[in-house]
Amino acid sequence: MVRRYVHEEPTSKLAIWARRMAGFAFVASFLAIIIVRSGMLENLPALAALGGAIAIALIAMLLSLAAFVVIWMEGLAGMGKALVAMVISLALVAYPAYLAVRSARLPWIYDITTDPLDPPRYEALARVRPRDANPVAYAGLYSAEQQRQAYPDIGPMLVSAAPEVAYEAARTVIARRRDTPIAPLWRVIELRAPLAAARREGRIEAVAYTSLMGLRDDVVVRFRAEADGTRIDARSSSRYGSFDFGANAARVRSLMNDIDIAIAAQKTIRPRTPAVKRSPPLAKKGQTRQ
Repeated sequence: MVRRYVHEEPTSKLAIWARRMAGFAFVASFLAIIIVRSGMLENLPALAALGGAIAIALIAMLLSLAAFVVIWMEGLAGMGKALVAMVISLALVAYPAYLAVRSARLPWIYDITTDPLDPPRYEALARVRPRDANPVAYAGLYSAEQQRQAYPDIGPMLVSAAPEVAYEAARTVIARRRDTPIAPLWRVIELRAPLAAARREGRIEAVAYTSLMGLRDDVVVRFRAEADGTRIDARSSSRYGSFDFGANAARVRSLMNDIDIAIAAQKTIRPRTPAVKRSPPLAKKGQTRQ
């Protein structure tokens, strides 16, 4: 029997290691996202693991590029492995790169409010925030000035509705609130309805979740009675990190807009007046009812 000798081209070691590192980065990123969304561990270790996974993905991308060059010049096998590594690495790096480009001109702040001089306070949220989270106190006038320059449209909202009406509209909005279709629903921590007789302001405190990793940000909405209606202020801040990629400003802007729409919708809905039943006229003397 004659045996045929099949010549196999050696596989590029760069391509092999690129695919291995890309696979490891993908698994590490997936586990970090699951850990953060489930709340099994603190956010900081999981975020550190995610950052390390993205760094490994960048290394895998460089190895893939080097493998392409070696395979082309030396005729080695492993083009498929290098392509797989490149695709996985690009998938992991694309979203962080998009955030970095979009946020290049944004200020390094993590706390946004419509009232920098008297920002709504975190009360119930201050008791549930982790110890290693950002301070619950507002960052101060320097942060307010940066916010004013970056987001000049963020400000209080004055409505002609009564505080009770504005509060109920906001409560309805927040009850079904989510920043993106894949983000979890917001979790309400405290509800305190306004009392006009006692001059008590209304408050709603809730935890908002980011879309991808489900990071927990804190939100408070305040309702104060004014002479001709209600003043509504909001505040949103990240629990971790000194840079929010513009997420808090977008959240406050969208939330205030939805509350305004809900208040306007409540004004257009008028209760139906119940029909008054009229009794038949009394019969005169000497007459009988037919």
